[in-house]
Amino acid sequence: MTHERACGAGVAVVMGADELPVVLPPDLRQRLSELTGREIRVLPVRGGLGLPARAAGLGGVDILVTGWGCPPLTKAVLDGAPQLRAVIHAAGSVKQLVTEAVWERRLVVSSAADANAGPVADFTLAAIGLAAKGALPAAAAYADGGRWPAFRDRQGADGRTVGVLGASRIGRRVIAGLRASAAGYRVLLYDPYVTDEEAARLGAERMDRLADLCRAAGIVTVHAPGTPDTYRLLDADHLALIPDGGTVINTARGSIVDTESLERECRSGRLNAWLDVTDPEPLKRGHALFRLPNVLVTPHIAGAQGSEGRRLGTYAVEEAGRWVRGEPLLGAVERDSLDRLA
Repeated sequence: MTHERACGAGVAVVMGADELPVVLPPDLRQRLSELTGREIRVLPVRGGLGLPARAAGLGGVDILVTGWGCPPLTKAVLDGAPQLRAVIHAAGSVKQLVTEAVWERRLVVSSAADANAGPVADFTLAAIGLAAKGALPAAAAYADGGRWPAFRDRQGADGRTVGVLGASRIGRRVIAGLRASAAGYRVLLYDPYVTDEEAARLGAERMDRLADLCRAAGIVTVHAPGTPDTYRLLDADHLALIPDGGTVINTARGSIVDTESLERECRSGRLNAWLDVTDPEPLKRGHALFRLPNVLVTPHIAGAQGSEGRRLGTYAVEEAGRWVRGEPLLGAVERDSLDRLA
């Protein structure tokens, strides 16, 4: 079923003023107009202001393209957009955007999370490769005037055994990257929603318990969604099971790792960490994790950054075209699965 242009229908683009020129520059907006046959209304959001629907010009809009900076789509917003039928998010998670009112209106929702997954997986694989070489402690020893032995004893941590926590879209890409690597990684997987057969197809060994994964893996990389069930899932007890010299990598959600317990493990020198997300985020200025030589904290940059942002816009534009043509949406988000998404 195609979605023909309704009388006066249009596309509204609502995202942060800083993100707009990177994610959806003029040429992509032109492409969006061509694919949808609709007028494009650009509504940049500045200073975290709300979105009074009628003032923002959502009347007559049937497609809403959103991005970072777009306020939540509350009932008040949707009341001002009576023709709205599809929300296409040119970013990853829609959890902060979609409210119950969206589902009550039976709006179609799509996310460019797949386009964002590639950069996160690449970032993670780079961190795993560096962690396997002991790059952080090696750099600290080198800066202190010491030499890092080529075949240094890793104190029990096997840098070629990687434990993947969560078979999310990013987790699956990480597994695929590890299997394709010439390093010969052994890949373990903990995900209660994945069967032995599915794990085998992915190229990983499924672990029944997170504790078993932590005991066996020299590197633990986190790719689960941030939900009440995963809050501090990697807690003090699990961190203590990771072998001496092991590494924790988190590019998912900071809430999944117990920050205080991880800090203690890293401060003792027993574990190393590569953290692109933290809890809280950001950490307070001067936090110990910023100062430890065996920890690298980056400001949530694993996802699409800089020129990569265009990938999100391109995905959203093509998705809007698919919706207009009545084709299946590649990034469709369903209400029932939202809790298990990042």
